[in-house]
Amino acid sequence: MLKQNELIAKVKQLVELDEQISACMMYGSFTKGEGDQYSDIEFYVFLKDDTVSAFDSAKWLYEVAPYSLLYQNEYGTEVVIFENLIRGEFHFLSEREMNIIPSFKETGFFPDTKSMFIYDETGQLEQYLSGLGGSGPKKLTEENVNFLLNNFSNLWLMGINVLKRGEYARSLELLSQFQKNILQLIRIVEENADNWLNMTKNLEKEISPESYEKFRRTTARLEKSELHEAYKNSLLFIIELYKHLERRYQLTVSHDFFEKLLHYMNE
Repeated sequence: MLKQNELIAKVKQLVELDEQISACMMYGSFTKGEGDQYSDIEFYVFLKDDTVSAFDSAKWLYEVAPYSLLYQNEYGTEVVIFENLIRGEFHFLSEREMNIIPSFKETGFFPDTKSMFIYDETGQLEQYLSGLGGSGPKKLTEENVNFLLNNFSNLWLMGINVLKRGEYARSLELLSQFQKNILQLIRIVEENADNWLNMTKNLEKEISPESYEKFRRTTARLEKSELHEAYKNSLLFIIELYKHLERRYQLTVSHDFFEKLLHYMNE
C-alpha cells in the first residue's frame, strides 16, 4: 500500500471520531486516479463553528502522523511534511464556510466527485461536491486568448529590455512568467485545458510531442546566450501559435506587431 493511502485512511478515521469536525473532503491527484508514490495528500476539513477558535491543527496533524515540518503558507493553507517525506496540504475552515466549494468549479476539472467525499454529518457536502461534476470551466475563449497574447507581449518586451541591459537574473524571472502564457496558449490551440491553472501538470502527456519540444526550446539557464535564444524561440513559437489562433478567434494584437518585436530583438 502506498504511504499516502495509509495517511488518507488515518485522516478518514480521525475526522469520523473527532467531535470538533463536521465534514471533510479530499482533492488533488488521489481523487483523479493519478495518485502515485510522489503525490501529495490534500484536504479541506470543516470544523463546527463553535470549535474553530479552540481547534489545535498542529496537534491534530501529529495524530495523523508525526511530521518534520508544519507551517502556514501564503494562502493560509497548513502545509505539513510528514516524517516519511509525504507532503500534505490541509485547509481548516468553519462549517459555515463550506459554501466555498462551488467556487472550485472555476479551478479545473473534477472527474470523480464521489472520491472527494471523506466524511459529513451536515448533509451538505455531497450536494456541494455533486455540483463540481461535468465539464470543466470554459477556457477556450476569445477573452482568454487575447489576454494571454497581450500579457506575453508585455512580459516579453520587458524581459528583452532587461536582457539587453545585462540584468540576466531578472530576464530569467520574466521568462518563467511568460512561459505560463505560452503553455496556456498551447492548451487552447490543442483544445486541452483541463489543467488550466496548473499548466505544467502532466505536460509530458497532455500536449503533443511537437509542442513539447518547441516549449523546451524556450527554457534557459542563467547565461546570456541561452536567454537570448530562449527569448527568440518563445517569440517564434508565439507567432506560430498565432497563425492557428487567428483562424478561430478575433485577435486584438496583430501579426505585424510580433514581427516588430522580432526585429527589435535583433537590433
